[in-house]
Amino acid sequence: MTDKTILVVGTYDTKNDELSYMADCIRGQGGKVVTMDVSVLGDPVEPADHSKHDVAAEGGSTIQAAIDSGDENHAMQIMATGAAALTARLHREGRIDGVIVLGGTMGTDLALDVCAALPLGVPKFVVSTVSFSPLLPAERLAPDIQMILWAGGLYGLNSVCKSSLSQAAGAVLGAARAVEPPKRDRPLIGMTSFGKSVLTYMVTLKPELEKRGYEVAVFHATGMGGRAFEALAAEGAFAAVFDFATQEVGNHMMGGLSAGADRLTNAGRKGIPQLVAPGCIDLIDFVGWQPLPERFRETPSHAHNRLLTSIVLEPDQRREVARELCCHMAKAAGPTVFLLPKGGCHEWDRPGADLNDPDGLAAFCDEMETACPANVELKALDCHINDAAFCETALAIFDSWVEAGIVEKPGG
Repeated sequence: MTDKTILVVGTYDTKNDELSYMADCIRGQGGKVVTMDVSVLGDPVEPADHSKHDVAAEGGSTIQAAIDSGDENHAMQIMATGAAALTARLHREGRIDGVIVLGGTMGTDLALDVCAALPLGVPKFVVSTVSFSPLLPAERLAPDIQMILWAGGLYGLNSVCKSSLSQAAGAVLGAARAVEPPKRDRPLIGMTSFGKSVLTYMVTLKPELEKRGYEVAVFHATGMGGRAFEALAAEGAFAAVFDFATQEVGNHMMGGLSAGADRLTNAGRKGIPQLVAPGCIDLIDFVGWQPLPERFRETPSHAHNRLLTSIVLEPDQRREVARELCCHMAKAAGPTVFLLPKGGCHEWDRPGADLNDPDGLAAFCDEMETACPANVELKALDCHINDAAFCETALAIFDSWVEAGIVEKPGG
């Protein structure tokens, strides 16, 4: 088996034993290790391959500047900037195949920057005392970041924390050996959606786009999925997007499960042709096992499962969301078409269904038609988003873009 090289990152002045243990685990399984020290005040027991001085310099600063700041947050941001830049360079130069970062809140803050600096398909593992915590905002998570909870590891080695550390070491090396990076041999279409119980267009659109020679990636727009979608859009990874589940824009506005403030902006900023629709736009998602915010306690809601509960917006709130969608699309530098299905935006709002609200839907549609920016073509459709006519319209527009050379042709 070809040896893979893993970059091990952490504060070697305080966590030398733990970091060295992980490095030994990786070597014990036949892997290679490169070490990076992101300490500020202290020094490692043995020199790291990339010292704290190297890290600070890569970010355009010095360790002395970090110390002189007198602020631990500012100092760690100096190190985070340098660590991210150095990690990205090591990968570009072919010197590392994956990264693992160890830390508490300080180290995790830095780890998120390090992982975000690497492209999709490069194994990136974070061993943290705050893994999966609400401290970690969606917008800072790399699309394929992996996290392992560092149990019993706040200070010093023990049999409890060794269980986490050894699994993490094996996981990152195994991932580096097993990963199949994105091939990029076909133009990629990014699509947002939810499960087939609520939105069904992807069942039709994905195979139709694949017949045309495109690869299609469908993102689950519940905060994390939208974040991954936006991260790849910001990289320019998509030939076009079918952003039909834009509920996360309203989520961010109303305090629900956010994908970040930049939702529905990155494809537009890159000039990527985008088809946009209001899938589930009348719903705001909240953590199902927590009480709803006070302002929504009396609002109609739908419990999707024990993890997720959605509240239903009132007509005036839907107008707010419509205006926000328009503000986001107004920033687009590329072709943008908004498909407005006047028959409804998800399976639960059809006539006779539990969440049907004709007045609310009418208010949203009216506001969209009023506020739609000049750079966006709005196409009002007399159908439901899950009807065949919606998919037929989307494909017809896409095909016209391909024919006009606006969207890259497969093999072209």
